[in-house]
Formats: sequence, C-alpha cells, structure tokens
Amino acid sequence: MAERYNICLDVGGTKVLGVIFNEKDEIIYRLKKRSKSSGEGAADVEKVIVDVVEEMIRESGIDRSKLNAIASCAPGVIDQDKGIVLFTPNLPWKNYDMAGAMRKKFGVPFYVGNDVNLGVLGEYHFGAAKGYKNIAGFFVGTGLGGGLILNGSLFTGNQFKAAEYGHMILDPEGPLCNCGQRGCLETFSSKMGMTSYIRQQVNRGRETMMAEAVQDGVFRSKKLKRALEAGDKVAMEAVDRACHYLAVATGNLINTLSPDLVLYGGGVIEAVGDLFLEKVLAEVDRYCMPQIRNTVDIKIASLGDDSILYGDLAMIKGL
Repeated sequence: MAERYNICLDVGGTKVLGVIFNEKDEIIYRLKKRSKSSGEGAADVEKVIVDVVEEMIRESGIDRSKLNAIASCAPGVIDQDKGIVLFTPNLPWKNYDMAGAMRKKFGVPFYVGNDVNLGVLGEYHFGAAKGYKNIAGFFVGTGLGGGLILNGSLFTGNQFKAAEYGHMILDPEGPLCNCGQRGCLETFSSKMGMTSYIRQQVNRGRETMMAEAVQDGVFRSKKLKRALEAGDKVAMEAVDRACHYLAVATGNLINTLSPDLVLYGGGVIEAVGDLFLEKVLAEVDRYCMPQIRNTVDIKIASLGDDSILYGDLAMIKGL
C-alpha cells in the first residue's frame, strides 16, 4: 500500500510554518513563510496558507493523491469540532469556517484547533509530557497561552474557552491588558509584558541593549537571549518580573488542579527556558501547599517550534 502523508501547519500573527509528516510520524519537509497579517483581510491570510501547502506539495515531490489530511492551529477561540475560528486577536478572522474553506481547496479532511492547546497535546503524545495524565501547560510567546490535559484528554471547557491562564489576574491595579482587564499574567510574563517594562525603563533614560528591539513592537526572543548573556540589567529585571508572576500563577494552578506536570513552552521558553525554569523553581514553593507541590513535576517542553505541529498530527490521528 502506498505511503500517505499529513501536512501540519502552525499559523500565527506573523508567520505560517508548515511540515509534512510521513507514516512513521517523521518530518520529511519543512517550510516557513511570513503571513504579514496585520491590516490584511481573512482572504489574504488564507492565500498565504494555501500557498504554503501548495509549495510544500510541489517542492517535496509527494504525490498530491497520497495526501491523507491537513491540520492547523490558530491563536484564539476555535470550535475544534466544526473547524471554525470563532475569534482570534492577531488574525483578521471571526466565525471563519477555516476547515470548510480548506477542504474545498484541497479535497482532504482538514482539522483546526487552538495553538497552545495543540502545543500541549503535541508534548503529551510525542514530547516532554509523555507518560503524564494531568498536565497544565503555559506557553510564553508574544502573549501567554494555556493548555490543559485532564485524565489523558485535552480539556477545552464550555464552548472551547478553557485554560486562558494568561488572563489570570494577579494584580487588579496592574498594567492594562489587551483583554480589557488589569494585571493579567500576560501583562507581566509574556513578550508583550516584558517589552512594556523595558520600554518604560528606556523612557526613564536607562541604557539597555534592548532599546532598539522594543522600539516598534515586541522584541525577538533571540535579542533577549543575547542581552541576558551580556548581563544587561534592564533585560534581567524584565525576566525576574516575568518569572515572579509566572511562579505565582503556577502556584495558584498547582493548588487548584494538583496536576502531575506543569509544562512551560513557547518561543521565549525555547530561547531562555533554562533561566526561566531556574527562577520559577526558586520561587514557586512559596505560592502553593507543600503537600500538593511535592507530587508535581515542572518541566520545559522538548519539541520546541514543533510542539504545535505534533499537536496537529495528534488531532489528525484522533489521539
């Protein structure tokens, strides 16, 4: 019987990353394109996705008739059963029938789910969370997303809205969040939160290697890594603040859920995860009950950029 292939996509606010998996769950081809979604309509982002899939099929040399299924993530609230993107803050989609549009275009089953949910699901089946049954995942990137696996199954809550840990309020009088609340975890511990802190220090006249990196938007994780390696004081303060609030949130979640594992992933963790983990571990015990904490492991995701892509694959396989 001829080999079948699955195409898995990670669709974000600025890029589309695509891979092709063979039947052994091995990545045999990879492609990344900027989506430049800002200010564009839904059709424009859809075109980038279609272009990525078409180019991958063409350049990899696989036979189109051997394509089994396509799966993608999107940031935001997703009706995973119907494949509809209900709302996403970083892409111009609202009640967008992504699965319907892509099935029509490619003629194969198409699946879509929330990006961090799929990142945690990927780590559960193929990465650092393998072997655990109850997992709370924090993914630290431009924003801060959450994913939750309970008793071996992805938990998405009522209308697929669960695990928004980034909007756990830790200081009601803290910085204003994009969600409209104040003092959410995301305002402290995400790239947006750290960028805001660094920009504030620059405006006070303090010198930092990060000044240019935060001038027109959020910094790139590699820039933060370089600044930390050089001993940049402002960058380290931003990380200390981020890790403090992440430790508080982690402690709250440990007390609430008593998971087997708390998992940290995302772009920031991929770049400076060891430092984040060290700082969170130094503090987290203050914010949870010892009798609950001593049965919880805390780890860094092991699949890096590919966590979500493996989550896509798990979704295709019905895992």
